[in-house]
Amino acid sequence: MELFNGYLSIQEIAFLMLSVLTIAALGYVLGRVTIKGISLGTAGVFLVALIFGYVFHEQLTQQLMVGVKDTAGNVVDHVTFVDQALKIVDNVGLILFVTAVGFIAGPNFFGNFKKNFKSYVLLAVIIIASGGLTCAGCILIGRNFTDWESGEFTAMMTGLLSGALTSTPGFSAAKDAAGEYKDAVSVGYGIAYIFGVLGVVLFVQIMPKLMKADMNKERELLVASGSSKKKESPKDLIEMDDFGIMPFALAAVLGIIIGSFKVGHFSLSTTGGCLLISLIFGHFGRCGRVCLMPKDSTLKVFRELGLMFFLIGAGVSGGAKFAQYFQPVFFVYGIFMTLIPMIIGFLFAKYVLKLSLLNNLGSITGGMTSTPALGTLISTAGTEDVASAYAATYPVALISVVLVSQFLIIIFK
Repeated sequence: MELFNGYLSIQEIAFLMLSVLTIAALGYVLGRVTIKGISLGTAGVFLVALIFGYVFHEQLTQQLMVGVKDTAGNVVDHVTFVDQALKIVDNVGLILFVTAVGFIAGPNFFGNFKKNFKSYVLLAVIIIASGGLTCAGCILIGRNFTDWESGEFTAMMTGLLSGALTSTPGFSAAKDAAGEYKDAVSVGYGIAYIFGVLGVVLFVQIMPKLMKADMNKERELLVASGSSKKKESPKDLIEMDDFGIMPFALAAVLGIIIGSFKVGHFSLSTTGGCLLISLIFGHFGRCGRVCLMPKDSTLKVFRELGLMFFLIGAGVSGGAKFAQYFQPVFFVYGIFMTLIPMIIGFLFAKYVLKLSLLNNLGSITGGMTSTPALGTLISTAGTEDVASAYAATYPVALISVVLVSQFLIIIFK
């Protein structure tokens, strides 16, 4: 018996489940290791997943027994375990995490966004523009020291940018624009994604310590920066289940549908669609007498579970590709494309926009489109209110990185 149109056998599914649970167990142990107050937290799962992908890359990248077939039953393409099984884990995790974040941020989001609209938009644009300019500089310098074709090298560098910003929509847009060089985009994305995750995760922990921040005071400033407080659900509302799983699932389904629509090369993607719908559900909290707000405990579990699945899927896949295509110089380029826009964004938010520290860091995670870093920041800050800043900058950054990725390929191709 095989599932998913013959791609995965029962043995392969069992291997997938065993791998996911093993990585999760070891990852959380690693995440608890603290050095001078700095720890990986849930990102420890990502690091273990990378190592797993690297060690078992040969097995993971082997073609599965059955390929993709046409209507006549002929095999027209092949998929690997990385392509098929881990993509399922990755996507399920992303849906759970982003939908939970939307619900958590929803009650405060619109008031906060209205009050700080210009700051959030400007910061997101500054971050992505800085990343784009860094990428352009790397292209102009690096193409003088490579024998690659211009179009292929540009595709690689644009892939590095989308990986450095952990942006799946940017990655997708770059692949569409790269044409025959789309494989180079995939390679670049896989190489830069590693530091793209770990760099931002460490940054949001290091900065409060470098600034010797009083977290109690910073939490008060974060609350003061918004214009509304969380709403309490009226007692007479009808709850479809004890945990609020029904409205959560409904928001995720509607988000997936909306995210699938494309206008040219742009779409909200699953991430943007689920975030948008859950923000709306979280803001209103009800539809007539029907409660649309899941329990806080449910949201916390789904947020952490989703982040874990997402990091495992992305980490194992990245580790497998890392083993195949790694070159030190590309990894260095990726580091620049992560650090430069992040540092510029932080300094701009602090000294020009005058944002409080937690509002600043929350906005940075959104501007860098870094899902894992938000999870770390929530733990570091001791409050989920930072999710509002993430949710406010994320959509602007999402659109910007898609446009910048396509623009770079057109200009330098």
